[in-house]
Amino acid sequence: MLPTLFISHGSPDVAIAETPASAFLRDLAHRLPRPRAIVVASAHFEATGRVLVTGDAAPETIHDFGGFAPELYAMRYGAPGDPALAAAIVEALRAAGLAAAAAGGRGFDHGAWVPLALAYPEATIPVVEVSVHPAADAAYHLRLGRALSHLPQEDVLVIGSGSLTHNLREAFVHLRAGERAAAVPGWVDAFADWVADRLAGGEEEALLDYRAQAPFAARNHPTEEHLMPLFVALGAAGNGAGAETLHRSRDFGVLAMEAFAFAQAA
Repeated sequence: MLPTLFISHGSPDVAIAETPASAFLRDLAHRLPRPRAIVVASAHFEATGRVLVTGDAAPETIHDFGGFAPELYAMRYGAPGDPALAAAIVEALRAAGLAAAAAGGRGFDHGAWVPLALAYPEATIPVVEVSVHPAADAAYHLRLGRALSHLPQEDVLVIGSGSLTHNLREAFVHLRAGERAAAVPGWVDAFADWVADRLAGGEEEALLDYRAQAPFAARNHPTEEHLMPLFVALGAAGNGAGAETLHRSRDFGVLAMEAFAFAQAA
């Protein structure tokens, strides 16, 4: 059975940069069995009122960012969609009591295509995206993930794509200055280490209450959408799944680029 993954996708230019995180992503597919399809819960696919699931057979590549190198805008990720899988996901979400619908005309945002272009550059595996709710809490996203927990048993790789820390105002200071290796503030490591330790210990209730319990939670996540894919991935691994840290690095000082795998004990 496949694990589920949380990936910190970082700045869009991770797709063309040489960083520890990009090197990790280029090697990621070699660590895993080849999936028949990939489902990505992306922080950049937001919907309120219902969960949206991309339903097109040939989604476009969305360049949902500005101010980067021209070569980044020239990139296309040509993986097919999977309308049948999308329809099945909608039904599974509805069966779990969540309002859901297929979304037509919605392509791959950079939260999906940037890490996938590094991990699966051949772009032959079908990809479906699932939205996050920007105003809903961690418990909601864990429930959303649990509704997808049958997928790893069906050779579908579930990825939550967000960022373990995501203070964009602070990140842009270093990005504009080209300071990719900027000093890492203590408040970034304190939060990232707290989350990693709680995942390793299986402390689900503490994680769901991270906003109150984790150090510097609001400073690392002024808004919460980039952490919610973590809970989707955790939920999709099923009750009592164990966690493994696959990668740890920092980008532009304040972006914690951790990646985690979640799986049931063998």
